[in-house]
Amino acid sequence: MPWRMLRQIARVGILTEPAPQPDGPESLRADQAEQRAIREEILAVLGRALAIRQVDPGSCNGCELEIHALNNPYYNIEGLGIKFVASPRHADLLLVTGPVSAHMEAALRRTYEAMPAPKLVVAVGECGCNGGVFGESYASRGRVSNVLPVDVEVGGCPPPPLEILRAIRRALR
Repeated sequence: MPWRMLRQIARVGILTEPAPQPDGPESLRADQAEQRAIREEILAVLGRALAIRQVDPGSCNGCELEIHALNNPYYNIEGLGIKFVASPRHADLLLVTGPVSAHMEAALRRTYEAMPAPKLVVAVGECGCNGGVFGESYASRGRVSNVLPVDVEVGGCPPPPLEILRAIRRALR
């Protein structure tokens, strides 16, 4: 049995994609300049760190993975003056992913109402922007704007971390 598998592996060869090549140094400088601009903009608008409360009222978790990537060393959003908070009472911005399920509608509204003014809302992903594959039904209210006023929408399934960061920046303006 093992010899048969080894022969098959040798016959088929490598089927994976090649590793992505890193961008050039000019791309890194552009990213660093954008990060510096974001940090300065947050301090100019708020005078302190931006606090985000993230809520998932019914998504597939694809957008959450991209949001978690914002915390890795490459994007380092905490270094930009952006932090995630557990309480909506401490939040400046509500980041909502996925369609709003019927069971989560009341919880999402309570979260929004608990936020201090001004209340900023960013809908993330195709499902948050237009209901995605879930749409509207007896179990789903569809897009976030059907339940809450949305300031910025960032499409994609899922949107890349940089697009989420840019949407947060647009919401601050």
